[in-house]
Amino acid sequence: MEKRQEERTISGLELEKIKEIWAGLSLTAAARERIAAAEPILAQRELSAALRETTESRQLLEKFGTPPLVSLEGMELIVQIAEKGDMLVPEQLEQVENALAAVRRMQDYLARGQQYQIPLAYYGENLQPLGEIREQIHQQIRSGQVEDHATRELFDLRSQIQRVREKCREKAESVLRTHRECMSDSFCVMRSGHLCVPVKKEYKFRVSGSVIDKSSTGSTLFIEPAAVRKYEEELTLLLIQEDNEVRRILYTLTVMIGDRLEDFRENCRVMERLDFAFSKGKLSMEWDCVPPTVGTEKKIRLAGARHPLMDRTVAVPLDFEMGEEIRGVVITGPNTGGKTVALKTVALCCILAGWGLHVPCREARVSMNSQYLCDIGDGQNLAENLSTFSAHITNVLAILGKVNDESLVIMDELGSGTDPTEGMGIAIAILEALRQSGCLFLVTTHYPEVKEYATHTPGVINARMTFDRESLQPLYQMVIGEAGASCAFAIAERLGMPRAMLDIAQKAAYGNLEEVQDLGGLKRKLAGGPRIQRDTPSTRQKDLSHKFRRGDSVMLSPDHKIGIVCEPVNEKGCLRVQLPDRKIWINHKRVKLHVAADRLYPPDYDFSIVFDTVENRKKRHDMERKYMKDVIIEYEE
Repeated sequence: MEKRQEERTISGLELEKIKEIWAGLSLTAAARERIAAAEPILAQRELSAALRETTESRQLLEKFGTPPLVSLEGMELIVQIAEKGDMLVPEQLEQVENALAAVRRMQDYLARGQQYQIPLAYYGENLQPLGEIREQIHQQIRSGQVEDHATRELFDLRSQIQRVREKCREKAESVLRTHRECMSDSFCVMRSGHLCVPVKKEYKFRVSGSVIDKSSTGSTLFIEPAAVRKYEEELTLLLIQEDNEVRRILYTLTVMIGDRLEDFRENCRVMERLDFAFSKGKLSMEWDCVPPTVGTEKKIRLAGARHPLMDRTVAVPLDFEMGEEIRGVVITGPNTGGKTVALKTVALCCILAGWGLHVPCREARVSMNSQYLCDIGDGQNLAENLSTFSAHITNVLAILGKVNDESLVIMDELGSGTDPTEGMGIAIAILEALRQSGCLFLVTTHYPEVKEYATHTPGVINARMTFDRESLQPLYQMVIGEAGASCAFAIAERLGMPRAMLDIAQKAAYGNLEEVQDLGGLKRKLAGGPRIQRDTPSTRQKDLSHKFRRGDSVMLSPDHKIGIVCEPVNEKGCLRVQLPDRKIWINHKRVKLHVAADRLYPPDYDFSIVFDTVENRKKRHDMERKYMKDVIIEYEE
């Protein structure tokens, strides 16, 4: 839990990304580990030495270019093997030779720096190139093998081995020629380290020797001729002697290294130390930094400061100053005006200086700080059930629990994420707690009451980020001693917010809240955009009911039958049609008008003549004249 709180109080500054860039300029694992673990240096003398080292490494880089540093990965394992008395193999000895050659080149590089009295260059005196070991390895090891001429004995043994192998081949080829008709091929082969001839299975007894192997089909036997075996025994003895001589040479070289183990370890330490130092100089050159002046007095002065992760062609240099009587700065101004970038720039310049690095400024004077405590970003964490405000307060409480008079505290959007009135009160309470602690602090806010607090509170001062009201563009410049406005109304108007809405906003902010209910024409102005087209049964019936009328002569698909419309299209899209023998329901999409009803019948035509049966028409006629008990008119479905 404590580690998580520690991460929260430094998060938001992208320190890991800075360390990643810095580590990319190093070569050794030790330097990268040291970079990953970098923390503010609290001892003034140690910090001054670290800054001088950065300055000196940059001087060497500017005068002589990139140093001939190499990674000495694996050297520690080699030293351990030599220390235990085990034998180093040729590949490891070649690695030792390459490392010593790199040490020699590095020593020559630093020797040139000594001519300019650059203190870092005198690290070269701690390097031991061990020329005699490097030369011995160079003479005896080549391409991962012990060289033939490493010793006279080895040369003689390998010469004898070569001659015996040639005699073996001559004898084998002689057997091939003598027994050509018994052979399945015309050349000798190696099988299990033996020189053999390929003999057909049926002639195995014609060739004197030992069967070493056979083909996959079994039709060919690989026989080591008896005349060859005599030389093979001699060759085996020579190979044993050769192996003994090779091992003697390797052990001798290993012992030479074992006698200088401390020199090898010191070379590794110095090369890793130089790698770390030069990585700081490379970072200084890459970011166009300057060495800061660092002291214990609570003063910060930055001229032309830049955020190290921003493009230098885009970033606007920041001038900033606090200290003496001013311990807190409250930065105000419009959104996108650069307040957060200004906070981060100041914090990062102080942190980089605390790490012993140069800072991306034209000129820098910073104070040593024992802690850098930050609350930047909304901090919302669903996994821990933290809202934006809860995360802010959790982080702020962690900061207040650690802060002391040697801390630098950075807080963005102080008191945000909750009711403005209550958030304002909390913001002022936090500022007062920071002021009482004696730390240096920078905060951003939009609350007018916080600006008033900074105006009337000793040790706290306002600052604003400049903004061009004509172009509505931020200028990214800080003015110390003045409070800034949010310019929200001007930005909203320029971006197209309706005048009626702006009037409401101004009345709500500065006028009578009761007047806000008078919306005027705002509703009409906001009634734009596409509308939903709702489909209802009545709408669909209205659209289709006039497609066909009762009495229309229609043609039905796909049978092309002719019928008369009995009932028009209903809400389901179907109509009823009278065919010669029956009445049917059919979807309107399968019906095509043949002859309209007004062309077939007069306007007052009685369609019951067409659609009703004779029986139903008689019943209806009788019912119109008198009451008919138990008479029912039935219609076809």
